[in-house]
Formats: sequence, structure tokens, C-alpha cells
Amino acid sequence: MTEAQSLVCSTPRAPTGLQSGRVIAKMLRENALLAFPPQAFEDDVVFRRFFGRQQIILNRPQGIHHILVENSQNYCRTRGTIRMLRPLLGNGLLLSEGEDWKHQRRTVAPAFAPRTMPLLARHVATAADAAVGRLAASEEAQIDLLAAMQGLALEIAGTSMFSLAMERHRPELRDLIIRYSAGVGRPTPLDFLLPLAIPSPRDLLRRRVRRRWVQLISRIIAERRGKASAAAPADLFDVLSTASDPDSGAPLSADDLVDQVATLITAGHETTGVALFWSLYLIAAAPAVQERLAAEVAALDLGPGKADETLPRLVYTRAVVHEALRLYPPVYAIVRQARSADNADGIEVQAGAIVFIAPWVLHRHRRLWPQPEVFDPARFLPDAPVPDRFAYLPFGIGPRVCIGAQFALTEATLVLAKMLQAFEIRRTDSEAVGPVGIVTTQPDHPPLFCLRPRH
Repeated sequence: MTEAQSLVCSTPRAPTGLQSGRVIAKMLRENALLAFPPQAFEDDVVFRRFFGRQQIILNRPQGIHHILVENSQNYCRTRGTIRMLRPLLGNGLLLSEGEDWKHQRRTVAPAFAPRTMPLLARHVATAADAAVGRLAASEEAQIDLLAAMQGLALEIAGTSMFSLAMERHRPELRDLIIRYSAGVGRPTPLDFLLPLAIPSPRDLLRRRVRRRWVQLISRIIAERRGKASAAAPADLFDVLSTASDPDSGAPLSADDLVDQVATLITAGHETTGVALFWSLYLIAAAPAVQERLAAEVAALDLGPGKADETLPRLVYTRAVVHEALRLYPPVYAIVRQARSADNADGIEVQAGAIVFIAPWVLHRHRRLWPQPEVFDPARFLPDAPVPDRFAYLPFGIGPRVCIGAQFALTEATLVLAKMLQAFEIRRTDSEAVGPVGIVTTQPDHPPLFCLRPRH
């Protein structure tokens, strides 16, 4: 029994028994975490039908390896996923396929190469300093850390990408994303049934959101282009706007640049913001973890000039982030559709089958993790047994692994360290907080916290 094992994070359960396609679709719209039946957390594979198609919830590591790595070209995004995400992400790296995706990946990859991490760490530390200062100066007795961390993550996305303060753009960006996620971004049965070439009624509304979103991203890009840039890259925009495919020499087109920026802002800040919230939520309920974390960071220089050098010393802080990502993975499911029939480590996959590889399920699976619902950062310390690489997938794996994974880990680790260096963090009430899967793994309500200065 380790210092954190008194904190148990229960898993919301779907009703037992058979579920129709409409029931599953309703769960996916209201809380996708309930779409996984109880046996999914016990068995290595669950079969069911979804609007006439085979649906597989896959938890067998070798089968996951086959689908996401060995035979990834046989599996594509589903029409539902594309319909829900394309209005915000366009045809950027997350949704593109085939040769278009390869071109984009080769072109964008240098922006997240190890040599860019010191630059990005400086941007993270600068934004984190400002956020901690604002929180310290706040006269509010109760703080909404979900909103604060989402705002900070958006500020970091803006400063690291554009070297721009995002105060002017943040309200409109957040308003569009929140309204879309809570409204027309949620799926309906038609999203799963209609071919992509036939728009659903919601698709028509989503197109209006898309036009407004592209206009906003284009305005931000134009503002950034109007700034003089130093000879050395100052931010990700400098890298992206001058990048070219190392094979063909082709740069990103103007439309591609808009879609890449939209993808990085949306996917990057949404996932990191909720990861930071869940990290803070967990340590607020685990005083021993919080004090160990605070002791690790107390004497460290986390300022912009030293952040990159200090990062390797944040061993326990990073373990806390990893454990939060295990219990509350922002991306709760990776969904693929089989182009043709396949055999994944003995599992027969029909042509057209929908395969769920769900970090939400994998990370809490009873055969893959000891005491899976217990918050225990020691799982990720250097001397702990290494978890199966295909049982822990907060950033995916294989050719389509999240390109910004190291940046996201750097951001979450540095921000968490800055917060614990500055504050003792406690909940102001004991009301249970449940996870809800919509676009990311969100809390069912934003709990309030008390921040007590440590110095």
C-alpha cells in the first residue's frame, strides 16, 4: 500500500445487458464513457452490433499492436469521427489520410523535434508565471481550476505558436469550442449512418461553425504575420510557415496552414487543459502526494530561462501527470473502421467493423493493471515495472501517435510544478465529481478549489 492508495477513482458503469445501436448512440452523445459495458473492463475483447455493423472493444495488447502499428493502413477514421471533428480541425494532421497525411506529417514534424523543446519550454514557463501571478492576486475565495487550466493551456498554445498574448482572442476561441462541443458537435444516429457525401441536418449547422472558425484562425495568422520575426525561430508559426516536405520540397499551402494551426490550438489546448485539471483534482484529494510533489519543486528554478534544464529533475511531478493521464485520459477512445477483413492476434475483424481501442477502458482494465482504480503515481517512477506499451495509450501509438506528445508532457509537468511551488491546493466542498466523455474527458461539473500561498 503506497502513500496514495487511499484515493479510489470509481469508474462510471453502463447498464448490463444488450444495448441497441440507438442506446449506444445516445450514450456516445451524452457521455461516451457509459458506452463501454462492465465486461469491457474484464475481458480482452467484447463484440457487439452497432447499426448492423460489427463493433469490437479491443483490450488485447497484441491485437492493438496489429491494428495501430502492423496493419494501420487497413484502418481509417469513422464517418462519425470525421463529421464531429472536421468543423474545427479541417483536413489537418489529425483527420487527413493516405499521401496527404504523409506529406503533412513530414512537413509538420520538425516543429516538434527535440531541438524545439527548449523554445517551447520557455513559452510554457512564461505563460505559467503569468497565470500563477493572476491566481495569487485573485480575491476570489473559490477558484474554478477547470476554467483556469483551460485558459492557461490556450494562452500557452497562443504564445508558443504565435508569440501573441491571447487575451483578445481567448473569449471567442473558447466560446466557439465550448458551444460547438456542447451543441452541434455531439453525434446523432445519422452521423453514423449517412455516407460522408450526404450531409446530415447537423452537418449544415456545423458548416456555419466551420466558416466562423476559419475566419477567426485566419485573423490570428494575419496578426502574427504582421509581427516582425527574428532570424531564429521565435515560435511554432515560424517553423510551420517556413517548413517544407523533406521528400518533395513542397511547403504547406495557405489552407493547410490554417488547418494545422486549428488542429494544434484545438487538440493541444483542450487535451492539456483537462489533463492539468484532473492532475490538480487528484492531488487535492491526496495530501501525501501533494506534499511530496511540493517538496520536489520547492527549491527549483522553474523560470523561463531555466525551465528546460530543470525539467529532468521533475521526476515525481511527471509521474503524477502520467497517473492522471492513466485515470482520466483526455482522449478516451481511438476509433477505427476496417477497410477490409483482418485477423488481429486471433480476433476476426469483419470488413467495415468499428474497432474501439479505448484508453478509458485500457487504463482501468483489471487484467492489465493492479488496483486499476487507485491513484498511485508510484506506477510511473523510474524503479517501477514498465507498463505494457499497448496498455497505456494517452497519446496513441504507431504511425499516428500524437505528434505533440512531448510538448504536452512538458507543458503539463511544468505547469503542475509551478502550481505546487506556489500553492497548497484543496477542494472547497466534498461533492463527488464524475467524468463525462464528450470531446474529451471532462468533469460533470467544475468543482471549486481553495489556493493557499506556500510562501
